Amino acid sequence: MVILITTIVIVVIGIIVGAGLVFAGKKFYVPVDEREAAVRECLPGNNCGACGYAGCDAMAAAIVTGEAPVNGCPVGGAACAEKIGGIMGKEAEVLERKVAFVRCKGTCEHTHKQGNYVGITDCRAAALAGINVGECDYGCMGLGSCMTVCPQGAIRMVDGVAVVDQRKCVACGLCVKACPKGLIELIPESKHVVVQCRNKDRGPLVKKVCSAGCIGCSLCVKQCEFDAIHMEGSLAKVTYEKCTQCGKCAEKCPAKVITRPLAE
Repeated sequence: MVILITTIVIVVIGIIVGAGLVFAGKKFYVPVDEREAAVRECLPGNNCGACGYAGCDAMAAAIVTGEAPVNGCPVGGAACAEKIGGIMGKEAEVLERKVAFVRCKGTCEHTHKQGNYVGITDCRAAALAGINVGECDYGCMGLGSCMTVCPQGAIRMVDGVAVVDQRKCVACGLCVKACPKGLIELIPESKHVVVQCRNKDRGPLVKKVCSAGCIGCSLCVKQCEFDAIHMEGSLAKVTYEKCTQCGKCAEKCPAKVITRPLAE
């Protein structure tokens, strides 16, 4: 008898709870645009946050509401944008593919470490602790924070400096955010002339810590016929909108710090 009564009570409670859930579901139902699910299917599903949203679900919702553009996913690229544009009835603007580039040539051949680092293998943690592994205060720390966050496995450490595999890079930008020295930037794939240094000190100080650093000689500026390269203090910087990729600045650079890595 006790078992029967217990069973009846549990069944009644279950019915009441179920009815309450059904009522709440109808009461608080929020209509979902069918396009949102379709857009979500087109997104790669990395949930990396490179688009500026919490994940692919949030990105899909933002695209449907018009808050984000149809080509807002850097990982999906042009193919993804085209599919989403078809769903949304919008023509996706074709953006040139970008790739990550590390602005440092401070390998073991060109610079030296200040000592043997023993600690957390994370550039951000070392930077917060005020630790600089190499002699150059602006150079790559070589602890691999960028390599760790890269979802495509496009970054590896070579002789103490991060190197990006351009073929694997999807320009998600996570490595850019992870580098405490601000050494990594996204550049257009077609732009092959880059200044592979971030040291802002004067020439003698640069040469003291790295034989491959920009010495601020301005020869590249004088060589450029298109006003595409200027000095920001003692550091050369390329204006990609003006650069014609002639490579004359790279040829004249005495430190060979102006390189053409994407042209290979």
